[in-house]
Amino acid sequence: MTRRTVRIAMNGVTGRMGYRQHLLRSILAIREQGGIDLGDGSALWPEPVLVGRRDLALKSIAERHGLDEWTTDLDAVLTDGSIDVYFDSQVTSAREDALRKAIAAGKHIYTEKPTATGLDGALAVARLAHAKGIKHGVVQDKLFLPGLLKLKRLIDGGFFGRILSVRGEFGYWVFEGDWQDAQRPSWNYRAEDGGGIVVDMFPHWEYVLHGLFGRVTSVQALAATHIPRRWDERGEPYDATADDSAYGVFELEGGVVAQINSSWAVRVNRDELVEFQVDGTEGSAVAGLRRCRAQHRSGTPKPVWNPDLPATESFREQWQEVPDNEEFDNGFKAQWELFLRHVALGTPYEWDLLAGARGVQLAELGLRSSAEGRRLPVPELSL
Repeated sequence: MTRRTVRIAMNGVTGRMGYRQHLLRSILAIREQGGIDLGDGSALWPEPVLVGRRDLALKSIAERHGLDEWTTDLDAVLTDGSIDVYFDSQVTSAREDALRKAIAAGKHIYTEKPTATGLDGALAVARLAHAKGIKHGVVQDKLFLPGLLKLKRLIDGGFFGRILSVRGEFGYWVFEGDWQDAQRPSWNYRAEDGGGIVVDMFPHWEYVLHGLFGRVTSVQALAATHIPRRWDERGEPYDATADDSAYGVFELEGGVVAQINSSWAVRVNRDELVEFQVDGTEGSAVAGLRRCRAQHRSGTPKPVWNPDLPATESFREQWQEVPDNEEFDNGFKAQWELFLRHVALGTPYEWDLLAGARGVQLAELGLRSSAEGRRLPVPELSL
């Protein structure tokens, strides 16, 4: 099989997501499998060029994985005619400027979200990419998780009948950093650095809801900073200026109502860190990262409310496990493969920078809804 190389400038690989999910579990995993079979006797071979601000960290990663190219000079990479794709997993506040430069240089774009710190910037980037005629995509990884893929199988098969509502619970306790190290970087809790759970998670909820149930048409949210004081990576205390919890109600096209709680200040009493319950006229399902359980109308029990007696049945045992029926790959890797096929072959790809702008829009409107204490419409975006 002949090899067809695609060179990818990967900016932000010294960060947690950039390294673990995008470099290690996606690009390097694709190389370990021999590339992406294009179906014509050739394989697409991703060649990463590591980009970041810390040269020693980049050098360490490159040596650890036998990679030859790394640099702290983004401008030089973008003027390199051999680079085909620019990927960005930097902090949000640095992303828009880098994407603009990459688009101007004619590179195809694949990026983490949010794509900008505000809707105007996110739409401008999408319009620039469209006008330039380049291919562009935004990471929307949760749609590729086994649990949600099984949920989509139920939706596509008509299992639910008319879908009524979606209830989502996401979150876990992020330690403050004083007596146990925090699991998330401190910038996540500073609004001035682009932090906050609304900015981080509402773009996820937009594409999950849009992709599975329909476009979001209104939002009502309450954002809160439950833990106002935290400790940074140096052990220094700081004031948290960004929200760490958000409680949102979303109305969708077709009348479906979604309610999703997101929190970095909640202790987990769920089977998985994120779970969605979908209720319909013919059945219900609960989907997480990997599992999906369903209960059909014909098998729904008939509970009777009686607060004077203990429950005599296990409600969890009354749900049926939805089988895998296929092998599921890493969600980030699966989307990388789809995007690189899009670059190489021009195959259809729907998760573009306009989709990314919708996520930024929902986060912006969610924060505004919280500040103003009212429900807001979500206008449809276009290029």
